[in-house]
Amino acid sequence: MRRTCKFVIATLIIISGNLPLAMAQQKQKIMIYQLLPRLFGNKQQQQIPYGTITENGSGKFDDITVKALQGMKELGTTHVWYTGVIAHATLTDYGQFGLPADHASVVKGRAGSPYAVRDYYDVDPDLAVQVDKRMEEFQNLIERTHGQNLKVILDFVPNHVARQYKSRMKPAGVKDFGEGDDVSRAFSPENDYYYIPGQQFIVPQPHHGQVNPLASVSKGPYLENPAKATGNNVFSAAPSIDDWYETIKLNYGLDVQGGSVGHYSPVPAVWLKMKDILSYWSDKGADGFRCDMAEMVPIEFWAWVIPELKKKKPELIFIGEAYDPSTYKTFLTTGKFDYLYDKVGLYDGLKKLIRSEDQADVAAIRHVWQQESAGFGDQMLRFLENHDEERIASAGFAGKAELALPAMVLSATLSGGPVMLYSGQEVGEPGRGAEGFGGEDNRTTIFDYWGVPEHQKWMNNGAFDGGQLSPEQHELRAYYGKLLKFAGHSQAVASGEFLEMPAGGNMNQKMYGFFRFTDKERLLILVNFDRHYRMESQVRIPDEILKKYPLTKAVDQLSGEEIKVQDNHTLPVWLQPVSAQIISF
Repeated sequence: MRRTCKFVIATLIIISGNLPLAMAQQKQKIMIYQLLPRLFGNKQQQQIPYGTITENGSGKFDDITVKALQGMKELGTTHVWYTGVIAHATLTDYGQFGLPADHASVVKGRAGSPYAVRDYYDVDPDLAVQVDKRMEEFQNLIERTHGQNLKVILDFVPNHVARQYKSRMKPAGVKDFGEGDDVSRAFSPENDYYYIPGQQFIVPQPHHGQVNPLASVSKGPYLENPAKATGNNVFSAAPSIDDWYETIKLNYGLDVQGGSVGHYSPVPAVWLKMKDILSYWSDKGADGFRCDMAEMVPIEFWAWVIPELKKKKPELIFIGEAYDPSTYKTFLTTGKFDYLYDKVGLYDGLKKLIRSEDQADVAAIRHVWQQESAGFGDQMLRFLENHDEERIASAGFAGKAELALPAMVLSATLSGGPVMLYSGQEVGEPGRGAEGFGGEDNRTTIFDYWGVPEHQKWMNNGAFDGGQLSPEQHELRAYYGKLLKFAGHSQAVASGEFLEMPAGGNMNQKMYGFFRFTDKERLLILVNFDRHYRMESQVRIPDEILKKYPLTKAVDQLSGEEIKVQDNHTLPVWLQPVSAQIISF
């Protein structure tokens, strides 16, 4: 018979009287807070599907105030990833500022995808209070962020651009992509794009029975002749509606259709242009770049450009979006990335455990650390939400934000690599509603003008004090802050050794434990994903971990309760369903 239980927020146990002082002296682990300014600062609560910016509203750079940044720091944040800052294709007309709307046939949604960049040297006009001063307003945001001792991460979208890419803000002497291309050749090392000579681009049609409600926004047909290859490596004049049809693939000197032969000497023009673009944003204050679909760009480019940028600014960080675990080590060593996404690995395994799927098993966690024992575990970025993934609290994922807390504990402590939160995750945003192009997909749209209702309760009309949050949301947010601040300052999490705890007691395939330890700090992390059974065991601390300091006192830092430790160096484990412990000694 299935047993019901009350979901318990994980307990954090510290076994050391002077640990907080020691922790304060350690180097912080990177904690990233991802947000889309368009969504983050939008206070308008009444929206309509496919609504205009006037109807649905949009957040601005100015909405990300000092108070908002301080609120991020309450969550242990060290870096803010400002997503969708660089100007991208849109159906909003700023013609009076020399920024006309793009054609509706090649824009996804009314606001447009942040990953269909239309000008690498400009920022999104939607995000400015005064459009003609948009870059100044962005620079002010950079200064506010740095003023709070937070670092800035921007998107770098290297693989593709918007169909109607045209830089109106490029510096003098800079050539646009495609300028001077020989369009009669499908591939040339000198070209910026790939072409389908002699064929006109065919706009993809919606699936049977569906219509594009924005089709009539633009006058006349969209014309592109010859057609260019589509961003997701579709070398056809007629991509499908499911392809990245709104984008054009950039040519890094790789003859994809000619046996994937690379032509990298002399250095391709796209390489040089991209280096200049990265330098441009670095000079404006970016401290790092999240590199979109890094695997779709030749690794030879990364091996060249990252060291080039770091000659001038050594502290820059580069995070690669990568999905093939067999290539991780190569992208970190040869490609020179600082960090890579850990989606196909830890995230996918944890999602099954959070959802309590029949085949969910902590063996997925074991596989991750065993694979990463090759030496790159501390270079994997851990997350449970981002703009691509389903919201934890959505009906299609877990339905309840608290069900992910054990997974968040594990994500934050398994390695010394970065941890990321997506704006709204910390208050249980469910991503509910068919916003427009985004549809009812358990996500918060990146294509439409929209608000984020649960986040708006924390924002509280710009006060950023959580004034409209429920008690449960306050508790959830406080939990995230306590966990991430602890993980961010823990020497054992940042650089300690790893040792898996042997299964014991009634532990099943949805319960897991491991040690992280240094000479000065020792942790036992326990997670229970089971929704119905508690974990009960007697955990004997290995002698190799106790060789310098004995196991003595235990105190629950959240409640202040002292916990009795057994004389034989054993900890009694009693862990409620859907909960976790971090025991430090």
